[in-house]
Amino acid sequence: MSAVTQADQAAPGSVPASGLTARRGLGDRSFQWLALGCGLLVLVILVLIAVTTTQQASSWFTTEGWGIFGTVWDQAANKFGATPFIYGTAVTGVIALVMAVPVSIGIALLLTEVVPYRVARPIVYVVDLLAVVPSVVWGLWGILVFAPWIQHIYARIASAVTGVPVLGFFFGTPTSGASFFTAGIILAFMITPIVTSLSREVIATVPATDREGAYALGATRWEMIRGVVWPHSQGGVVGAVLLGLGRAVGETIAAALVIGSSPVITSRLFSTGYNMPAVIANQFGEASGVFRSALIGLGVLLFAFTIIINVVARAIVNRSARRKRGA
Repeated sequence: MSAVTQADQAAPGSVPASGLTARRGLGDRSFQWLALGCGLLVLVILVLIAVTTTQQASSWFTTEGWGIFGTVWDQAANKFGATPFIYGTAVTGVIALVMAVPVSIGIALLLTEVVPYRVARPIVYVVDLLAVVPSVVWGLWGILVFAPWIQHIYARIASAVTGVPVLGFFFGTPTSGASFFTAGIILAFMITPIVTSLSREVIATVPATDREGAYALGATRWEMIRGVVWPHSQGGVVGAVLLGLGRAVGETIAAALVIGSSPVITSRLFSTGYNMPAVIANQFGEASGVFRSALIGLGVLLFAFTIIINVVARAIVNRSARRKRGA
């Protein structure tokens, strides 16, 4: 009896192989279209957010023109320049990155390359728990506990660097507990768990054979990390850092509570300031007319900045992946 005849005379109730293949193909195509639809839905939502917010901010753009990048934010004079808030957002984001990135990468390397798994596991749990602490909790702790305590340290540092050319320029008086620097520290606390978790996942993908090969050649642990782990994972780590920057730039409640409310551009990092999320949160409730349009316009600019940061992060990760495939 031929193989075809045997297939045709299969046991009663069984499904022919051709039927299974057709059913599997239909399921694959259905899932493909469902996944494509979900992805396109996300893009449509983003486009709608951008379009609707831009329309509501149009009166600010048309009234101010290039004046949207002015330095004066005065509701009485109907002047709404966004540069002080862009500056505050950039300063707090940079402070957060400078503080969080070394700590995050160090913790990620510690958990993946140094301590054993049974020790690393509870540390991972703690880091993940810190990542889900609500931002309002960080902000309340910052303004009620951290800011009054650290203000005395700011005053001592300011008095110590008085007259020093560079340090006095950035850390001199005036000082305040609610300041650019305090906001940067709180944001650093908030993004450290995120950057740590993403970096740890990236570093964990380094093949064990590459590590063992480096050790077999006589490399120390630091030489193995520098020559094997970092070249393999640097693109993903940079992407994690930029995603953390996006979180720091867009954080609202915590920054609004600890940065102060001074729309000025100053080099004094211990002075009060303002950033884009904070001014939107604090002033939107009483806004109307062009004032309201200007606040919505700040949201549009912030949305554009975060999209650019995430696109750059994705481009860096993809470039690193292509480089590894080429190697």
